[in-house]
Amino acid sequence: MKTAPKIITRIIEAIRSHKVFCVIGHQRPDGDCVGSQIALALALRNEGYQVTCWNQDTIPQKLVFLDTQKVFTHPEWAQSFDCVIAVDSASLDRTGEVEQFIQDRKVLINIDHHASNTRYADINWVAPSVPSSGELIYRLLKAARWVIKPDIADCLFTAISTDTGSFQYPTTRPSTYEIAGDLVDKGANLAVICDEVYQSYPLSRVKLLKHVYNHFKLTNDNEIAYFWLRPADYQRTGATREDTEGLIDHIRDIAPVIVACLFEELETEVIRLSLRSKSPNINVNDIAKQFGGGGHKAAAGARIKGRPMTIQRRVVKAIRAELAAGKQADLDKPNDWHRRRPPDR
Repeated sequence: MKTAPKIITRIIEAIRSHKVFCVIGHQRPDGDCVGSQIALALALRNEGYQVTCWNQDTIPQKLVFLDTQKVFTHPEWAQSFDCVIAVDSASLDRTGEVEQFIQDRKVLINIDHHASNTRYADINWVAPSVPSSGELIYRLLKAARWVIKPDIADCLFTAISTDTGSFQYPTTRPSTYEIAGDLVDKGANLAVICDEVYQSYPLSRVKLLKHVYNHFKLTNDNEIAYFWLRPADYQRTGATREDTEGLIDHIRDIAPVIVACLFEELETEVIRLSLRSKSPNINVNDIAKQFGGGGHKAAAGARIKGRPMTIQRRVVKAIRAELAAGKQADLDKPNDWHRRRPPDR
């Protein structure tokens, strides 16, 4: 058996020297966050540890099926913990109000795959090349030689599948497929996961998607697509904020589009920005950083204060600059086509 990386060994040693744990994740949790949190919480409980699993927000309806033991809860009062483990959170403030409930702790561990991670913990395992936090939790459980039961396999498969776009994103690696296969072998129920996650959308989300198709805009020779979601749009469609998950992918998938952008008005002059890129030359994490956010090369976001139209102009201008830089980089590459051309036959 291969020796585990030093950081994993250090985390396992820290876990084994403590008894009372809290597993936390980022606000508005997605499939990777929910799956990683619940999988780790269940694994720790199976090993006899006392575990709390906290998040500021509730589980999105399509992911409720993962929490068979009802471990995922909202904090109501501060508690004392030996060890707090944050998963899939690029910064501690991304956990929202949970941060104020975990101050009384001995050690904080940070397990994440975002390139923008601020390394805020006592022990940091940050792996930007890994496509999901679920894959990191899998590697941790394997290194610790903890049993991956079917309910844990469901959580990890969902985490990995959702953060790789059902294994379609370019971040997906050969090892990702190997891990997914092992999780199926350990009992992950693909029929249930696919039905709950990808084939059971509420009507309210479909109405919101209709709004997106009717109101999205194209600019920069159709290379940039963007749309707005405002409180009135939720009221009119009956949708909730969790119904926005994946909406941006529908405009990103338009053939000429390179960067897709969602502007969501959270409150007066507070905008949530989401960015997606489908070009390896366009790093939306760099764009998000300009507005105090972060994420991955192909998916990133930020929260911005200011007037909506001012924010829109600034963001679109930043995207245009990134697109121009990407095209210039292509032009500056050596023209070695003749070297790569296959020989005539």
